[in-house]
Amino acid sequence: MSQDLDYRPSYLAATIAGLLTLLLYLITLSPETAMWDTSEYITAAYTLGLPHPPGNPFFVLIGRVFAVLPIAPSVAMRINLLAAISSAVSAGMWFLITERVLVGWLDQRWQRIVGGSLAVLIGATAFTVWSQSVVNEKVYTVSLVGLAICAWLTVRWCDEPDAPKADRLLVLVAYLCGLGYANHMAGMLAVPAVGIAVLIRKPATLLRWKLILACAAAVFLGGSSFATQPIRAAHFPAINEGEPTACRDGLTVSCTFSKGTYDAFKYNFDRGQYAKPPLADRQAPFSAQIGMWWLYFKWQWLRDAHNKKPGLQGGLAALFLVLGILGGWVHYRRDPRSFAFFGPLMATLTIVLIYYLNFKYGASQAPELADSVDREVRDRDYFYLWSFSAWSVWAALGLVYLWESLAVVLGSEKVRVGTDTFDLPTKRSWLLTSPLLAIAFVPMVGNWQASSRAGETDTADFAIDLLNSVEPYGILVTVGDNDTFPLWYAQEVLGVRKDVTVANTSLLNTDWYTRQIIRRPVFEYDEANGPAIFRGKQWKKPDGPAIKMTMDEADRLPPYQEVTTPQRFGKGQLQTVIQPRVLARADILVLRMLLDNDDRAIHFSRTSGSLAEQLGLGEYSVMQGHTRKVVMAPVVESSNIVRIPGEGYVDVERSVALWKEMKTPESLIKKGDWVDAPSKGIPFLIVSTGVATAEALLRAGRQEEANAVLDRSRNVATAMRFGQIVNQLVSPPPTPLSDTQLRTAVPPQP
Repeated sequence: MSQDLDYRPSYLAATIAGLLTLLLYLITLSPETAMWDTSEYITAAYTLGLPHPPGNPFFVLIGRVFAVLPIAPSVAMRINLLAAISSAVSAGMWFLITERVLVGWLDQRWQRIVGGSLAVLIGATAFTVWSQSVVNEKVYTVSLVGLAICAWLTVRWCDEPDAPKADRLLVLVAYLCGLGYANHMAGMLAVPAVGIAVLIRKPATLLRWKLILACAAAVFLGGSSFATQPIRAAHFPAINEGEPTACRDGLTVSCTFSKGTYDAFKYNFDRGQYAKPPLADRQAPFSAQIGMWWLYFKWQWLRDAHNKKPGLQGGLAALFLVLGILGGWVHYRRDPRSFAFFGPLMATLTIVLIYYLNFKYGASQAPELADSVDREVRDRDYFYLWSFSAWSVWAALGLVYLWESLAVVLGSEKVRVGTDTFDLPTKRSWLLTSPLLAIAFVPMVGNWQASSRAGETDTADFAIDLLNSVEPYGILVTVGDNDTFPLWYAQEVLGVRKDVTVANTSLLNTDWYTRQIIRRPVFEYDEANGPAIFRGKQWKKPDGPAIKMTMDEADRLPPYQEVTTPQRFGKGQLQTVIQPRVLARADILVLRMLLDNDDRAIHFSRTSGSLAEQLGLGEYSVMQGHTRKVVMAPVVESSNIVRIPGEGYVDVERSVALWKEMKTPESLIKKGDWVDAPSKGIPFLIVSTGVATAEALLRAGRQEEANAVLDRSRNVATAMRFGQIVNQLVSPPPTPLSDTQLRTAVPPQP
């Protein structure tokens, strides 16, 4: 057993391991965007905008650099490369830390390199790490690389806290933590462990005020990119969430350095709009929150998205849990110096992080409880990416320990180190027991299909198809992340259908988003690249914003208005009644846009559910493609306008023409599965649109066209594994499956 701490880290081997990890990510890299926050953050980086609070300014800056580098054929792919490179570098850091622990344990460098490689393989192919590394969903892989580098530097400091350059390492760690915080709050995750390591290894360091002051200054300097937010916000980029500035007409010194800007910035920085409860107010029992972590931990080694192999998944999770616990014990016994940091780090990334995040029940957790508990709108496994990635170090150490123990059984020799004698495996027994290390390949095999995003274009295709369902210069009312962020990406990055004004009802409840729509210029409609059904017609370009209000008028809008008695609402021949209810600010603005725009059509995305009906517009809306257009006169059935129970009126010609040009059905068929259950409403929408169109064709007496549309919908449903729906579509009933039946079988996305 080696006791030599004066060793040379295997930087070359770590680099090779990182490059091989990067190669894996390149093979499985997404060429496009994806659901949830991916489109928002790619678009924000490309436009130097502000994503949702607190705005992640460091990510935006580094993302912008990657967006303009000529390293890939598309903007999305370049920023996806940022995620891949970040995780590959992180893998190299875990290699070095694992090797460092093994220095006090294994004499041969090749054995330590094997141990480091095991950590890389296990950590890089854990489901959440892998899936986040091949498409830049947000900021988590950039946070991971900062954490991993800080971990390696602190491990080095723990070896020699009295070395001439030891203080510089601590200042550098502090600076990286500040940079990390400007990327995401997780940038500070290493701080508690660093403090404990210093307290254990050299407590006098905490009394050196000059060093403490230097570290504080380094943190402040690292986080200084937050200062860019009020400046950039006053330039009003296309993505300007939170708008942390008091400037309303452009950047000036007086409004930038004002109490209004400070208050707006502070509210944004503190994520005030999310109103998260204090930690003492638990959103779910702590045992359930630990259960959420365990659910996501099980996903890491076999992402069984359709619950086909729960026993195998649970068994593998138990194996890697035991390996990690065993590795932690071995780490403590064999290298207490680095454990002084890494042990507290692992506690921070698990128990402390679980408690701090204070999540509701996970979207996929405890399905037997159904809707009897409050749930997160989506699965939050990405918040534990740091935990699962760092776990690879201990899992690798545990696997090496088992390898060594088994090798001793097959053959050993006595080796004297100082006054101690040890039974160590022979080289032959090491080699004979090496097949045990194949365990490290389990997550790669188990997660390839679920993690790989190679060739996936479905999200971008969906965004284009949804925008193309809107008439030129129209207003599209949406409700959530997945029917909004991809549209921003399509418009601002791909330059598709910028003439459409996207009005998200969740964001219309904020003042800053209303101002954003008021400021949005009117873009020219690109007829040549638009749908064929809209060509050859005269489309008048509007002469003003979609919301015809001044900034002050918009700011004075109340957050809600209670309708206590039925209220008439109308414009021309559109006359309806709004039943008693609470009208949110967003509802008021949607109705205001309907009144103010004679030259813009109002469309409700079909993801908005019954919103049109709630506003009294159900009998004045007609489905075309993925939207329902509001018409300004009572709808009359005809050979082209038919009524379908559960869907309402359908414009047959437009829906068929738009369906034929949609790209999403084929990209979903090619994708062959949908892993993320909470966003399954999007592929459901594709199937639903096809089925409703087919049923409209049948009612119009166009059987052959209906069959073709239904066949295409059936293929999408089969690829998406919609269960009972697939069976019904494969063997169609006497009348086509209605959209109402589809909605009952698979609820649409919230």
